[in-house]
Amino acid sequence: MTDVGTRLEEDRKLRDAALEVFSTDLRFIREDLRARGVGERIADRVGSGAMDLVDEAVDYAEANAGRVAAAVAAVVLWFARAPLINGLSRIFGFDEGGEEQETRESRSDGD
Repeated sequence: MTDVGTRLEEDRKLRDAALEVFSTDLRFIREDLRARGVGERIADRVGSGAMDLVDEAVDYAEANAGRVAAAVAAVVLWFARAPLINGLSRIFGFDEGGEEQETRESRSDGD
């Protein structure tokens, strides 16, 4: 055989070997997908990612307990701001109509 013919024969053997490796890998992937579907794999990945996130959050909360407590208190106070403001205004006499009532009372006392 000529040099070109020998080279062509070697290239064909390499191509056939690469095709066999690819076909084997593809067969393994298909069998693996039949055993466990794509949806199940995605659920496992998301689940493990969520658990990692929870673990990191717990570690952060343990390391920064004061900051976490302050943030939780701030959120609670934010959502409870209207009842707190109303309660304080009643205590100090600034509830709705309170100024008008004080004005009426002061007028009637002065008469």
